[in-house]
Amino acid sequence: PMKTIHVEISGPLAEEIDALVQAGWFTSDTEITRLALIEFVHRHQFEVQEKFQRADIAWALDQHERRA
Repeated sequence: PMKTIHVEISGPLAEEIDALVQAGWFTSDTEITRLALIEFVHRHQFEVQEKFQRADIAWALDQHERRA
């Protein structure tokens, strides 16, 4: 399923995005935003998973200590 996300970008980044679209590197600002999000998620996937795992472990250890 598709999800719509509204993003507001201003300043130099917005100008860079517009320039890339106008130069033909991307068909639209929607395309560049979607690709940027995909790249970000793929690049940080393991980092985020590890962060959640560490938080779960810390919670479990805290629960164990409270019961002891």
